[in-house]
Amino acid sequence: MMSQTTTQPGICRICSAHCGVLATVTDGRLTKVTGDSDNPMFKGYTCAKGRALPEIHNNPMRLLRSQKRQADGTYAPIESERAMDEIAAKLQDLISTHGPRSIAMYLGTNGLPYPASALMGNAFLRAIESPMFFTANTIDQPGKQIALAAHGHWLGGDVDFHQADSWLLVGTNPLVSKAIGIPGQNPAQNLRAAISRGMKLIVIDPRRSQTAARAAIHLQPRPGEDVTILAGMINFVIREGLCDTAFIEENVAGFDDLAAAVAGFTPAYVAERADVPEGQFISAARLFATYGERRGMVNAGTGANFAMRGSLLEYLCLALTTICGRWQRAGEKMLRPNTLMPAFTAKAQPHPPYEGWGYGEKLRMRDLTDTVAGMPTAALADEILLEGDGQVKALICIGGNPMAAWPDQRKTLRALESLDLLVTLDTEMSLTSRLADYVIAPMMQMETPAMTMGSELIKYYTSGTGIPAAYAQYVPRLLDPPAGSDLTEEWQFFLGLTKRMNLDLWFVNFFGGGGGRFMESPPVVLNMNRDTDLTTEELFAQMCSTSRVPFDEVRSHPHGKIFDVDAVVEPRDPDCTARLDVGNTYLLGELAEVLTEDFATARSDSAFPFRLIPRRSQNFMNSSGTNLAALHRGKPYNPAYMHPDAIDALGLRSGDSVRIESPHDRVPAVLEADDSLRPDVIAMHHAFGGLPEEDAEFRDRGSNVGRLVPTDVDYDRITGLPRQGNIPVVVTALG
Repeated sequence: MMSQTTTQPGICRICSAHCGVLATVTDGRLTKVTGDSDNPMFKGYTCAKGRALPEIHNNPMRLLRSQKRQADGTYAPIESERAMDEIAAKLQDLISTHGPRSIAMYLGTNGLPYPASALMGNAFLRAIESPMFFTANTIDQPGKQIALAAHGHWLGGDVDFHQADSWLLVGTNPLVSKAIGIPGQNPAQNLRAAISRGMKLIVIDPRRSQTAARAAIHLQPRPGEDVTILAGMINFVIREGLCDTAFIEENVAGFDDLAAAVAGFTPAYVAERADVPEGQFISAARLFATYGERRGMVNAGTGANFAMRGSLLEYLCLALTTICGRWQRAGEKMLRPNTLMPAFTAKAQPHPPYEGWGYGEKLRMRDLTDTVAGMPTAALADEILLEGDGQVKALICIGGNPMAAWPDQRKTLRALESLDLLVTLDTEMSLTSRLADYVIAPMMQMETPAMTMGSELIKYYTSGTGIPAAYAQYVPRLLDPPAGSDLTEEWQFFLGLTKRMNLDLWFVNFFGGGGGRFMESPPVVLNMNRDTDLTTEELFAQMCSTSRVPFDEVRSHPHGKIFDVDAVVEPRDPDCTARLDVGNTYLLGELAEVLTEDFATARSDSAFPFRLIPRRSQNFMNSSGTNLAALHRGKPYNPAYMHPDAIDALGLRSGDSVRIESPHDRVPAVLEADDSLRPDVIAMHHAFGGLPEEDAEFRDRGSNVGRLVPTDVDYDRITGLPRQGNIPVVVTALG
């Protein structure tokens, strides 16, 4: 029998870029993924992670049937329909005994490939009237939505990176992460083109990352001083008269309060505290504020947000952008018009600030509440462990791996082991699934249809994200699930629970967070009642029923299309009185606290002389694929990167086994020399490692950085995000 091979356009959904790719299927097996040169947006680009999709799909550890934990702790296959029967019955018992709040849900980043999954899971939780919906957002960069709520939105949208003269990036490496700032549709090419036409990039990062290496100015500060530098830049811009005065007078409130709050952040103070040359700092601030006619924006990333005060950090990014007038103006092209989402009118005016925190569900510790960024995930382990009324008894995880990703791994372990019911939807027996009562085996990327709506939605998350054009793509399923498997799509799992629990599901077609409390147009609401029997393809069509470009038109262009949407930013409404606020009392109060910190004493702690920062990997998407040779290339662990001079000073060598210890906990690790770092800094990838009792296997599994982080010591008082960067550590040889 002759082999049958087909190559069709597809969409890679490993990250939010949603690259258009070509997928080759041979005898029902995904064998190759490459860039699609006929895709008008990506033009043949894809990254190493996308090209590894065949290995991810064909992973020998992939689950082909759902699993149930047995009395002796082992697992045995269970039919998916029977698993739904049993899970629904257990959930009903828990709700009857402990109330709806006893059921919680966690959505991880691996929910990205499946647009209906998160929305259906959230709808299910609302149907049982539980408020306990948590996502990875609040252990990553929740300050972005908090800042937008406090500052307000500019309805004209972002400045176009492709036309900007300068751009400022803080603690982010978009050449690897493809997330923020440089458009993620081939970011290296986009940056090369921008620099070639004269754009000046400024990067603030303790590491000379791939992005920082291409910057006109790279400030390499002590970790955790991004707020100091941004406040200093704002002060410099104000004192030097470099603000856009006309824009401020018409559109901005709180300017005098901002000026007073940053007054103490002089160039000399910033230089001393952040350990950057004063002249270089002044050059960076002046360059950003004055260079060219079409000046760019400010974006911060995970690295900067992890170092504490992420909400304040993101607020200062917006404030600097705003006082320099860096927003799209009337008559200019709308940068991100919707395509699969409803059409909207961009206007050169503010949407005022709105309530961002302190409302909705109140957690039982640390005075944390629901926020525009979502429920504080770092407090979920405490909600499970704390006995009494409202205690969480059951957790459903969609596309997430809390044992690898959540801070304070030992507390997380105690929490998950204490649950009455733990259900994961997972493609393999991850660390978390190894603790679960049920592991539901889902279909994978190329076994489900795909569309790019998620890349449109993400622009509501923060500035500097999303597809910068009226682009869209839809692709059908490209291969069937493996023969003999029993797999379900994640959204259908929740619909199955709905039917068994006699619920009606109202499916709201937009994410929560910044886009949930602020949208330019109303969401589509679908009544997904218990009698509904839709396919994913039909569900997508309903989700896109009010799209700017008809869904059938998008489907007629299998390689994707940039549609001819001639939309410009409209003038300000004559009666508009809204203003952007750069003087938020709460966040500027935090800035006053920063100014009073004894930074000199804090940095001279000889017991913990180094600062540990996060680092993105070219080959991994969080905890996914760390067991695949095609991705780890013979290095399945996450090294502890240190400057070679620092390694020498400790009497160690690159490749040595060491212990990394924080004031909270310790992990074993493998040293690796890297001269791109400051000598007082260590960098490690997050979401690696095994369970605590598996530390001896760190060269095969890596090291869990989250174990070094307590959740209840240093944390953002709004979002609960703990310090996950700028962690004080000491390094010693592992005996």
